[in-house]
Amino acid sequence: MPQQKTDTVKEFDFTRSDFERVRALIYERAGISLADSKQEMVYSRLARRLRATGIQSFARYLDELESGRMAAEWEAFTNALTTNLTSFFREAHHFPLLAEHLLALRRRQGGGQPLTIWCSASSTGEEPYSIAMTACEAFDTLTPPVKVVATDIDTNVLATAANGVYPMERVDKLGHERLKRFFQKGKGGNEGMARVRPELRQLVSFRQLNLLAEAWELEGQFDVIFCRNVMIYFDKQTQRRILARFVPLMKPHALLFAGHSENFLYVSDSLRLRGKTVYELDKVGRG
Repeated sequence: MPQQKTDTVKEFDFTRSDFERVRALIYERAGISLADSKQEMVYSRLARRLRATGIQSFARYLDELESGRMAAEWEAFTNALTTNLTSFFREAHHFPLLAEHLLALRRRQGGGQPLTIWCSASSTGEEPYSIAMTACEAFDTLTPPVKVVATDIDTNVLATAANGVYPMERVDKLGHERLKRFFQKGKGGNEGMARVRPELRQLVSFRQLNLLAEAWELEGQFDVIFCRNVMIYFDKQTQRRILARFVPLMKPHALLFAGHSENFLYVSDSLRLRGKTVYELDKVGRG
């Protein structure tokens, strides 16, 4: 039998030179290092932007971006190339440790200001809401002494996160008790959806933040920082720079949670391993 031709003609020309320009631009803007294997992914995601803008070639699209004539398009360009894979209670071993840490800090404080947590890559919200649920369960109240700041570079996922509405298949695995306590099931036109309860949403504030920005609009230090499955998209130099900026934002007893495939010990000498992909400052002030 003759071999069936499987190659399809692409809607837009996309040369190696175009890909290299995209790699340079997203690295400069967001610190993301795109591997050679990501060329098809880049084509697929940015082809949508060409259709949306009515531009007929990648070369011209990139020319328009770099010229400054499409300043508003930079946000859409960055959003398109940002990977947002997440789920509720992902890497579940972190959350019991988080609960213990929050309770221990509160006992040490004996009251006062709320404990502060920064979730530095919130994506569509599953991670910061998992953090908030953990705090509610640890303190056995929907109003725990905890404040979560959740940031992301992608404005689209932040809008989804702030809305707090998810398909039931995304929340079913949480179990009956958590669903009942933390979510409201949709009815009528919203059937098949679930919304995070207002009490939980009030514990989390969402804002846009680029980890490569010269300044981070964050106030004070944090008791906990989550930076999970983010550093894998950065090269070692960028990782080192970001971690160096995390250190002064950590209170003396703060914990830094990383992703399962990330190792910060080879990047920073200011941190030491506390548990499985959990770090603390190497010299903890206990005075």
